[in-house]
Amino acid sequence: MSQRDDYEPGVPCWVDTLQPDPDGASAFYAELFGWELAGPGDMPGDPPGRYFVARLRGRDVAGIGSQPAGSPSAPSWNTYVYVASVDDAAEKARSAGGAVLVAPFDALPAGRAAVLADPAGATFCVWEPEERKGAQLVNEAGAWAMSQLNTPDPEGAAAFYGALFGWTTETFGAGEGAVTMFRVPGYVGGEPQQPVSREVIAAMAAADDAPPHWSANFWDRDVDATAARAVALGGRVVAPPFDTPVSRMAVLADPHGVSFSISNVPG
Repeated sequence: MSQRDDYEPGVPCWVDTLQPDPDGASAFYAELFGWELAGPGDMPGDPPGRYFVARLRGRDVAGIGSQPAGSPSAPSWNTYVYVASVDDAAEKARSAGGAVLVAPFDALPAGRAAVLADPAGATFCVWEPEERKGAQLVNEAGAWAMSQLNTPDPEGAAAFYGALFGWTTETFGAGEGAVTMFRVPGYVGGEPQQPVSREVIAAMAAADDAPPHWSANFWDRDVDATAARAVALGGRVVAPPFDTPVSRMAVLADPHGVSFSISNVPG
């Protein structure tokens, strides 16, 4: 199931990072994860930006592009949710208490997108595909595994994303260690051996010590070695490798300060 050729509405399908130096970012991640970079292609904008598609085993896994001129937000890893209509999703998000930060626009021939924010301010994207359906390889070393919402209002987020995408929630643990899983009822994703339902499509954690945001997690074969390599490549370790009930993880940042997490490949 690590190879994907299509997605269902309501399922996160792609991640990318838009940075002031896409060439430098591409070099960092290519060395860190073993990515091959295709492109760059042109991005909409004035002036036009540049967009690289990262690949593993010849299959698309993520994007790295130019940060739009005058962007008010710091660079980050962006999560895209597959929708049947970007325009409808934008209007629905606004009606549910969210905001439309970038109105629906064409990114042809790949697809159509919009940038939205939930009521707490966490930014995410919606994607109406044309040629690019989403990540073609997931849940494999060097590939994106899952995105997590970090928010001070988990209850409000559950209501918002439920109204927008039909997501339901299930919480594991209690207190500061509690993690909530978002699910798409009836969806079969993930991997057969995973410890949670295959309906799970994202995670959520309560976070009062950082601005609300979505983050991306990538699988890795040696978390400790990759954390050390990130530093050698000009990045930094935000949270040193630590063990959880299901994996070993670390939180890293690239040379431009964009944070992401890595976790060991199960089994």
